[in-house]
Amino acid sequence: MLTLKNIKDLFSNYKKNNENNKPKVHIKNTLQANIDLLRQELDNPSDLVIREFNIKDYRCAICLIDGLTKGDYAHDLLLKNLLVDIWTTDKIREIHSVDELFSALQNQFIALLDISVVSEFDELFLNLLSGDCVLFVDGIARAITIETKGWVDRGIIESSSQTLVRGPKDSFNETLRTNTMLIRRRIKDKRLRVESRQIGRISKTEVAVMYIEGIANDKIVKEVHERLDRIDIDGIIDSSYIEQMIQDHPYSLFPTVHNTERPDTVASSLMCGYVAIVVDNSPFVLIVPGLFITFTQAAEDYYHNFYFITFIRLIRFFSLLLALLTPGIYIAVTTFHQEMLPTSLLISISNQREGVPFPVFIEALLMELTFEILREAGIRMPRAIGSAMSIVGALILGEAAVNAGIVSSFTVIIVSLTAICSLIIPSYHISISIRVTRFIFMILGAVFGLFGVISGLVVLGLFLCSIRSFGVPYMYPFAPLNYEGLKDSIIRFPLWKINLRPTLISEHDRVRESSDKKSNNTGGIA
Repeated sequence: MLTLKNIKDLFSNYKKNNENNKPKVHIKNTLQANIDLLRQELDNPSDLVIREFNIKDYRCAICLIDGLTKGDYAHDLLLKNLLVDIWTTDKIREIHSVDELFSALQNQFIALLDISVVSEFDELFLNLLSGDCVLFVDGIARAITIETKGWVDRGIIESSSQTLVRGPKDSFNETLRTNTMLIRRRIKDKRLRVESRQIGRISKTEVAVMYIEGIANDKIVKEVHERLDRIDIDGIIDSSYIEQMIQDHPYSLFPTVHNTERPDTVASSLMCGYVAIVVDNSPFVLIVPGLFITFTQAAEDYYHNFYFITFIRLIRFFSLLLALLTPGIYIAVTTFHQEMLPTSLLISISNQREGVPFPVFIEALLMELTFEILREAGIRMPRAIGSAMSIVGALILGEAAVNAGIVSSFTVIIVSLTAICSLIIPSYHISISIRVTRFIFMILGAVFGLFGVISGLVVLGLFLCSIRSFGVPYMYPFAPLNYEGLKDSIIRFPLWKINLRPTLISEHDRVRESSDKKSNNTGGIA
């Protein structure tokens, strides 16, 4: 049966086949023709550096893009290797033809790690614009590309979005190889796989899929590769592009792909059987499958005592429910179910609302929107004044609104409590989902009362239980219920008790720690 998905796949394959069938431009055997074509295709940019020189009687040229190569590499290659050292070797006297020179350059004279030979300009342009040097030899219809990538990048600094008190302080940056290095430093296992591809017809962004063979689910790995192969776009600027194109249920408010800028989080996820997607030019690494429980956990949850972390996780889940339901319940109770409130509290709320010109729903909606505006303004403003502005602005506006009789004090308290609870959620993406869903519950509470709030909660629960992320139920280990998975969910067992990897994520090597090696250290120095 021909479905919409199949039609899209056929159209995507048709476009890719058309691109692959374009005539290839081969490198010429004339040096000047190659240089002219290079300048013509790139429109002779100001940062294109071309240095021509002679080796014996043969003309050669080095081409590079200024700023994309390491300066010392290019200097050593041009001045030291090809213009100085080459004349001190006896092998230069053995060269009697241009073919012998090209072979010697490829195998002996260029003392750098990674070189390759290309015969087409498409491949040459890709390497040149990625930071490699290109060496032409007059009379040879091929070119040598030398690995000299070395642009200025951001150093390895502490994460700005996922801070912690105890644990590693490093974070990813915008360079793919730096990010894969940070992961390899933590996983020194030969089974760690790094499989790269280029996505984007114009940007040609490098994307690496990382997983541990024998631990990761083969079906999930295959599905990741298939979804990446189906992407047909002109450019990938950030990993969020990939995230939006491979996620399940793209119209859902709740994310199904996890992202992080912490190497320790990625390393621990890989060892549990997850798959990581590293995108060049992005400091955020994607982790799939993205389950609801993973968005509520922080990296620091595994660096402290399990009693303390269990307490913190219970507070976190309770705060999540408060952030989601408190305004809706407040609107429902004060509008339809006043008899549920204690008499003294009901009188206090009534006295506070005396003179307020708006119903409770409009009052709460105005305050919620005001807090969202202040929150967004605090993010967009310079960091030095952003946080202070959002806090002070909320206090000043809240007090001014109460004094002006626009809102009641109790409404300000409810909205403030909701805002604080939403800040406790570790994942910014799930926090946004909760904040948006909160407005839906406010509407349900204003129209249908507590019946609407409870019905909405049931529908939301059924929806979350019905969706999947790369074939894994989104609410695992709650639905379906899994005892081993519950050991690291709302509560956290001691590390020596979490000795098995998640069932639906890792199918093969599931044992993390032998059960006979659990902690039982009760002795001491006598």
